[in-house]
Amino acid sequence: MGEEPLSRAIADSYVRLRPLPDSLHRKAMRLFREYMLVGGMPQAVETYIRTRDFHRVDEVKRDILKLYRDDIAKHAGSARRRVTLLFDGLVSQLSQHEKKYRVSSLEPNARMREYDEAFFWLADACVVNDCVNSTDPTVGLSAYADRATIKCYMADTGLLVTQALADSNVTEDDIYRDVLLGKISINEGMLTENVVAQLLHSSGHALYFYSRNDRDDASRTMEIDFLIVSRYPNAAMKPRVSPIEVKSSNRYRTSSLDKFKERFSGRVGLEYVLHPKPLEVRGDRRYLPLYMAGLL
Repeated sequence: MGEEPLSRAIADSYVRLRPLPDSLHRKAMRLFREYMLVGGMPQAVETYIRTRDFHRVDEVKRDILKLYRDDIAKHAGSARRRVTLLFDGLVSQLSQHEKKYRVSSLEPNARMREYDEAFFWLADACVVNDCVNSTDPTVGLSAYADRATIKCYMADTGLLVTQALADSNVTEDDIYRDVLLGKISINEGMLTENVVAQLLHSSGHALYFYSRNDRDDASRTMEIDFLIVSRYPNAAMKPRVSPIEVKSSNRYRTSSLDKFKERFSGRVGLEYVLHPKPLEVRGDRRYLPLYMAGLL
């Protein structure tokens, strides 16, 4: 789309830890929202570049979603019914405040282990990105992975937008533009967290999160959206756990991040808050604009 100079400016800003000028930041956020709506499927991107018509883009994405369902019917074998249930339940699950997938909402008395094959099928087909709870976060996040507690993100956020707006036959161009400007009530937090999962996965990160609910001690209850391992400058560049919180609005709190830092201080290195505002550094906590998620 001819934005290579802006892309280089963003990368330079990330490396130097200096915010972009306000005009470039606003432009980058606008393009980021466009990307979130259109997604990264080649046919959808090509259609948007050629037409700049969200109506046409949405038609393309609806066709892709139909192909996904056709593939599930043809190739999922004995897991077909549960794969379909999982796929159709994605928007509902991601719309919840706690985005952990509850299979009991799909079938009475259902258990996660009964859906292992269905989750694997969707991830292996690159339809979803699974994010696993690491119950005792260390630099070996997989060592404490609890696969009974997972979040399941759509691999392409543009498809999630179309799935979320599936009630209408065709999502009109003006509806998309209202979403772009934040004027209608679509779950922006769902879309923002999903696109960050997509970008982290594309950058090579396995997806983990941290969740703890302690009814006896509220100070130990916390939810960290994502965990990655990165080198920590204040520990001779040794690897440390980096918690990531995703914020879709300019006003927010970071209570879970504060609790996580206090509880696991010896394991935590750099902390990240991904938000719509410009870059800011406060000690070991880096507040990065959402469009930098793919640089982590």
